[in-house]
Amino acid sequence: MADIRRTVSSGSPLEPRIGFSRAVRIGRHVAVAGTAPIGDDGSTVGPGDVYAQTVRCLDIAGRALEEAGASLGHAVRTRIMLTDITRWEEAARAHGERFAGIRPAATFVEVSRFIDPAWLVEIEVDAILDEE
Repeated sequence: MADIRRTVSSGSPLEPRIGFSRAVRIGRHVAVAGTAPIGDDGSTVGPGDVYAQTVRCLDIAGRALEEAGASLGHAVRTRIMLTDITRWEEAARAHGERFAGIRPAATFVEVSRFIDPAWLVEIEVDAILDEE
């Protein structure tokens, strides 16, 4: 069976402008792009709150995985990017609430900033679906 490229959009106005998809699935592999803590109204969720922003990022990433036919349970790698690495435990708490039983490979890294300076965290998720 040939691998078919399937894209998932979150509806962000940045997707067509930048030229990216929230997630891309090819075969059993799903990659979720850097996901920011953006609310349904376009505003930043949880200003100043790393935990709340991490929860929002994981909610968005989880929905993208589901739309691609996967779930957080299929995650094999997460990347948590923070503007202040000293606050990693706040992000780790939210990550642990979702992934304690799954335990994907995870990396926490500090970045200088994001597109919106109110964003304190962005998350990427890579997933592999079970054998078909």
